[in-house]
Amino acid sequence: MFHRLGQFVVRRAWWVIAGWIVAMLAIAISAPKITAQTDEAAFLPKHYESIQASELQEKAFPSSFTPSALALFERNDGAPLTADDKAAAAKIVQGLTDKKIEHVEQVVPVSDQTTSKDGKYALAPIAIDKATQNSDKFGEVAKELRDEGKALAQGTSLKFQLGGAAAQQQDQKESSGAADAIIAISSVLLVAIIVGIIFRSVLAGLLPVLLSLMIAMPTANGLIAHATKAFDLKSTPVLSAILIVVVLGVGTDYFLFLAFRYRERLRAGDTRQEAVANAVGRVGEAIASAAGAVTVAFAALILSSLGMFKALGPALAIAVVVTAFASLTLAPAVLAVIPARGVFWPGKKWMREPSDARFAALGRVVQNRPALVAVASGAVLVALSAGALNYNGTFDLAGSSMPKSKESMVVQDKLVTAFSAGAADPTHVYLTSTGGGKLDPAGFGGYAAKLGAVPGVAEAAAEPQVSKDGATADFTVLLKSEPSGNEAIDTVTKLREVAHDQAPSGTEAKVGGITAVYKDINLAMSHDYKLVFPIAGLLILLILALQLRSVVAPWYLMASVGLGFTATLGSSTLLFQNIKGEHGMMFMLPILIYLFVVAIGTDYNILIIARLREEAREGRSPREAAREAVRHGGPTVAAAGFILAVSFATFMLAGNIFMLEFGFGMAFGIFLAAFVMAMFFTPALTALVGKAAWWPGHGGDAVGGHGDHADPTGPYAHGLPESAGRR
Repeated sequence: MFHRLGQFVVRRAWWVIAGWIVAMLAIAISAPKITAQTDEAAFLPKHYESIQASELQEKAFPSSFTPSALALFERNDGAPLTADDKAAAAKIVQGLTDKKIEHVEQVVPVSDQTTSKDGKYALAPIAIDKATQNSDKFGEVAKELRDEGKALAQGTSLKFQLGGAAAQQQDQKESSGAADAIIAISSVLLVAIIVGIIFRSVLAGLLPVLLSLMIAMPTANGLIAHATKAFDLKSTPVLSAILIVVVLGVGTDYFLFLAFRYRERLRAGDTRQEAVANAVGRVGEAIASAAGAVTVAFAALILSSLGMFKALGPALAIAVVVTAFASLTLAPAVLAVIPARGVFWPGKKWMREPSDARFAALGRVVQNRPALVAVASGAVLVALSAGALNYNGTFDLAGSSMPKSKESMVVQDKLVTAFSAGAADPTHVYLTSTGGGKLDPAGFGGYAAKLGAVPGVAEAAAEPQVSKDGATADFTVLLKSEPSGNEAIDTVTKLREVAHDQAPSGTEAKVGGITAVYKDINLAMSHDYKLVFPIAGLLILLILALQLRSVVAPWYLMASVGLGFTATLGSSTLLFQNIKGEHGMMFMLPILIYLFVVAIGTDYNILIIARLREEAREGRSPREAAREAVRHGGPTVAAAGFILAVSFATFMLAGNIFMLEFGFGMAFGIFLAAFVMAMFFTPALTALVGKAAWWPGHGGDAVGGHGDHADPTGPYAHGLPESAGRR
């Protein structure tokens, strides 16, 4: 199948290239504009209590609002606010009101209730219409408020700063744009330089960059936008940066798989067109299987409870499919029309077979000491996995995805220190009559006292806001802990128990607010771990079984990449929590590490195991096959793994905590997948298992001899075994 595909691409190379360009332009131009969602609550299904509480608040208290932005006033010299300062703040608030900024519904004046206990800070809550909150205008309104507020504050002794959700969206957008640029530029330069060095060629270094970013990336982005709109999916701010590395990194991996085989076929004596067709025929199945494993792992996220992952998974799956298809059609077509000397220029030794002495030595170690190699490499993975037991998740997505120096983050930190830690985002307990009648106010005080007595609660309002129909009461509850911290989430867990159990007869309680949202995200993640992880693993296992025609090898391959996941999570936990001192890592990291490390780590296992089977089918013993697989497949795995790891490491340059954690986790996980699992653990285990690894298929049975005299009617009838050109 793949040999026929290679022959077709070679014969119709210019048509294939033209078809890709036309398709890319048509898809990119027609793609709808998609807005990234920054509201964590928007990612949760409606059956979660925090979402039901939000809907109840909108119905019972339509005129009330949770501030979309918070204007923070403080003196430039840091001294307590004077009466003149408060008067100046009032003028600024009135000035903002008079500006009649579009979508701003209300700017609440500074009051004693919104002034810090030390008198150094004062808040002016700002309401922005809810219809704007899921669009780019939300952040644009914050930018206008910020600019106008600073202009009005000029000439006074006050400093005007804007925080809150709208300001965070604007700062996150600016930060994300800068981060995307840093990641893209760094990745492009590193890939071009490293691939160029590997092949000692300028053009070979540029080809994966050009094909990935100029053709595959716009095509994937356009298809993702169409799918997002068609299926009403959410989009997350982290998608754009991840897409850059996925398309470029995976595209480079597959290009290397193809280019190494292409060069080997040229060295074996093939013409350029024959070399391209045979290269596709030889690695096409490995690329398709590898892409299939990554795609199904990402696509499994559609089963997630969180809209964030429901969108991220299919988007990444689309990107991988596009990239793989480009690697099997567009890349071969380009290689078919460019003279080989041009592809590998200015290198002069590309037609000489290198000795690969280092990988040959590693291959001999695996051949001679497979048990020792398997135990040693496995012990490394197990030891690193121990750190995963200490993992602790955090939920401040906005705060973790932008630098702490951003104005909205500065305001958030000042709110935590100057006011109650929970004052920035109070928790709300909504008490509702189940029979539709009015609530009895006589019980409010006692109920509020029970809420206030919950450990971790700083204060519960004894006099709640009551709806016009008298059927719903809103008890504002301030927590002692920062709203996105695990302490606050634990407090909400206890608060819900008390709120539900102590609700007066004939009423029911719903606990809402941002901390309640985080609590429900935690519950949703627990659901996803139990559902998405095993389904993704089973689908990858099925792909491996189909590719290898075996029911034995896939199990220990999956066990190895599973160890790679736990080792990566453990290493990240040790670095960031135990060494760096962070109180936790982003809640989404385990599932992202699982999908990337398990799926992409399987790529390298597939490449090595395919080579193992190929060598076994040429008549070599299991240990000899392991030696040859490491010798000849090792350089490709090492190059691809190193490049992808370095590409993911560029996330660490973005300047925020989430990207730092994500970048390290992905880079280290890919490193383990390539240099521990694929290079040592998998071939050593296969050597130990022997021919039973291919049961019930015949992957280990020789089909054509052992050298230059392979059976011409066998699987190599359309091209010499690459080993024939080496011996």
